[in-house]
Amino acid sequence: MTKTDPAAPSSDPLDQPEFAALAQEMAQYGHDRDAPSRSVMAMLGDRWTTLILLILSVAPTRHADLKRIITALSHEGSISQRVLTLKLRALARDGFVLRTASADVPPRVRYELTALGRDLSARASAMIAWINQNANRIHEARRRDDEEGGAEP
Repeated sequence: MTKTDPAAPSSDPLDQPEFAALAQEMAQYGHDRDAPSRSVMAMLGDRWTTLILLILSVAPTRHADLKRIITALSHEGSISQRVLTLKLRALARDGFVLRTASADVPPRVRYELTALGRDLSARASAMIAWINQNANRIHEARRRDDEEGGAEP
């Protein structure tokens, strides 16, 4: 039977203090799918949410105008009425967007960012600025990877 030296470093990466700290942070803020750290990041990574936030950061906007602006600005094409409504509901549910309906007939519905939404939009804008500043490096890394036949898992 071979004895292992208790002073020897573990070969399990999860035993490293950095991973333990990461695991503790993740446990503190939740592992489940509905944890804000997961759901908000997923929203920001979808086809439409970040663009909606950026548009609403310019000015409060009516639903029909928002749809038209998204279609004009997006390289994804036109957003459907249903998807736009679902995205706006999700943003409102998480406290990022305020929906205001007028007493007119038919009601005019306007969407605007809350303080939380303005903060999220500013952070998304900062991330986009970072990506744009590093676009050449990202393109170069992709080119090198493509030439080498792609990364092995």
